[in-house]
Amino acid sequence: QVQVVESGGGLVQPGGSLRLSCAASGRTFTIYFMGWYRQAPGKQREMVATIRTSGVTDYADSVTGRFTISRDNTKDTVYLQMNSLKPEETAVYSCSVTTYGPETYWGQGTQVTVSS
Repeated sequence: QVQVVESGGGLVQPGGSLRLSCAASGRTFTIYFMGWYRQAPGKQREMVATIRTSGVTDYADSVTGRFTISRDNTKDTVYLQMNSLKPEETAVYSCSVTTYGPETYWGQGTQVTVSS
């Protein structure tokens, strides 16, 4: 199994920045890719960004150019740097880990609120 813990959420003003962290532990050698997803109130969960062990990344069109996903393989940690945040990006941001099984594990989520 893989355990997933997110951190770094909070309140930020429109146009501001936040960095989220996602630390994986357990059978991390089985990880294929990790990703960030978000769910706003009353909306479906959507993919924000993913990164494979190879380093290949994928972004939602709405965040391309503003968000950057990166990975520290030595720490089994993935980061999401979010710049130029918008109020409509207020959501619970969750990290997921998918293994070669394939199995997917989720963290508990972290709240990001963009408001003045």
